Amino acid sequence: MRTRPTALLAVSVAFAGVVATAPVAAAAPAPEPAPPGCAKGYVCAYSGERQTGRLLLMARGDWSGAVSGVRSIVNNGDKRTGAGHVRLTWRYNGGTWTDCFTPRPGPGMYKADVDSITVTRAVWRGTC
Repeated sequence: MRTRPTALLAVSVAFAGVVATAPVAAAAPAPEPAPPGCAKGYVCAYSGERQTGRLLLMARGDWSGAVSGVRSIVNNGDKRTGAGHVRLTWRYNGGTWTDCFTPRPGPGMYKADVDSITVTRAVWRGTC
């Protein structure tokens, strides 16, 4: 009669070990907060890194001009409009550069920290 309690104890210990080593379900990551002052459907440029500092540019449609001192960019465009991607052109260190930003929150590059550039153009498009 002593084998039955011993067998139950062994099963209980084994079950407890399985429960203790089972992976814990990961919580879904919290959604990234909207960029400050940048309404949905706009591309925005800021004077500080990580969309901080002054809002220097907020463009909903195609735009051209010259905004200097840009340290971060975010595309808060709306991919449902069919033109959620934005192709930005900027000047830096004597050169002209262009890159395409996908709508926030991605996938792809939808924001960037940069080294004090001058944004000169934004052209909205369907894809990059």
